[in-house]
Amino acid sequence: MKQSFVQVITTVSEKKDAEKIAKVLIYGRLVACVQIIGPIKSIYRWKGKIENANEWVCLIKTRKTLYKKVESAIRKIHPYEVPEIIAISIAKGSEDYLKWLSDETIKNYG
Repeated sequence: MKQSFVQVITTVSEKKDAEKIAKVLIYGRLVACVQIIGPIKSIYRWKGKIENANEWVCLIKTRKTLYKKVESAIRKIHPYEVPEIIAISIAKGSEDYLKWLSDETIKNYG
């Protein structure tokens, strides 16, 4: 498989927001899969203060060529002022899984 794939990660404070992001991305065929994990505890610095929050993590699988479209779609509906949207390259994967990932996302983007 010559295509490159990424796992995009974002977090939200409400499960319903995680599910909304997942549905928008899946229905738009921008991604093949979104796994929602949570709640988790996040401790972070925001505007000079240490914050504690319960959050939900979205693990999003897609083609590397679709990253900008995925990021744009997430930004449009994400409730945070500065959302976490990061991508990690998938170095290896089973051939049949990567073929499925490719087949379930929109074509003509690389």
